[in-house]
Amino acid sequence: MALRLQGPLLLVFLAALRVGESRYFEVRDAGAEEPFLLLKAELKRELSEGQFYRRALRCIDMLSIEGQFSFTAQQPQLHCATFFIADPTELLTIDFDFVNIDCQAGDFLKVFDGWILKGEKFPSSLDHPLPTSERYIDFCEGNSIRSTIRSSQNVAMIFFGIHDPGNGFTVTIKKMPNLFPCNVISQTPAGRFTMVIPHQRRNCSFSIIYPVVIKISDLMLGHLNGLRLKKPTVGCGGVGDFLELLGGNGLDPSKMFPLADLCHSLHGPAQMKIGCDNTVLRMVSSGKHINRVTFEYHQLEQHELENRKENSLEEFCLSNI
Repeated sequence: MALRLQGPLLLVFLAALRVGESRYFEVRDAGAEEPFLLLKAELKRELSEGQFYRRALRCIDMLSIEGQFSFTAQQPQLHCATFFIADPTELLTIDFDFVNIDCQAGDFLKVFDGWILKGEKFPSSLDHPLPTSERYIDFCEGNSIRSTIRSSQNVAMIFFGIHDPGNGFTVTIKKMPNLFPCNVISQTPAGRFTMVIPHQRRNCSFSIIYPVVIKISDLMLGHLNGLRLKKPTVGCGGVGDFLELLGGNGLDPSKMFPLADLCHSLHGPAQMKIGCDNTVLRMVSSGKHINRVTFEYHQLEQHELENRKENSLEEFCLSNI
C-alpha cells in the first residue's frame, strides 16, 4: 500500500524543513517533486524473482521500496533530502555504492538515524538508544566512513547538498526483519499492531501521522515471572512501566501533548478519538518486566466526530479537524 500523508503535518514535511548548523535543510520549490506524491501503488508492486528496482533520485524524495537509487546534480542543488520508510516490523540498511562529492567546495552528504524535520526528531532524543550526535553519519567528517549503515527503526533519511553538476552518489536500500520493533512511523492511516518490550529499559513510540480513532484491546504492564503486580492506587506516579497517548502537530513525541496515561494492565477495549495531525502511542519500560500492548487504529472520519461511543476516552484536538 502506498504511503498517503495529508493535512497540516504534510505541509510541515513539504515546506518547513529547516537548515540549522548544516544538519537541517529547507525545501525550496518542491512543486511536482512533493515526496509524498511519489509513493505510488506501483512502487509497492511485487518484483519478479531476481529483478532489482533502480531509478534516479529527486532532490526531495521518499522511498518505501528496496532498490538502487542514484542522484546526479544537474545544477547546484543545496537543500535536498530523501526519506526512507519500511514496514513497522522492518529495519533499513543503507549501502553507499558510489560517492562523488566535493567536501572542500561545500558539498555535504549525511545520514540520520530516524527522521528530522524543522528541528524535531523521530524518534525523540528521549527514546532513541543513541545520543543525537551519534545518529548522524557525515561523509565529509572522519577518515573512515562506513559504507553500510543500519537504522534503529523503520525510518531513516539522507540529506545532501551538491554544487557542481555531474557530482552525486548511488545508494542501495534493503530491508531486514525486526523481531521487537521499537519506534515506528506508520505508512498507512489504518492498521493493527502489537508492541512488546521484553525486559529492556527503553521507551518505544508508535507514530500515526493522521487524526485517528485508536483502540487499545490489550495492555500488559508490570508482569514479573507471570504474576501481575497490584494496580497503583492513584495515577501513574512512581510507576516505572506505563503507556501514554500523545497528540500534536509536529514530529517529536517529547514535544507533544499528553492525552492519557495507562499504568496498569487492561483487558478490554479502551477507545480514543484524537484529532491531532500526529498521534503517538508511547510505552515506557523499566526493564524489569515484559510489557505488551495491542492496538488498532483508523483515520478519523467526519461521521465519527458526531457519534460518541461508550467505553471511549475523552476526545481531543477535534477543533483541528
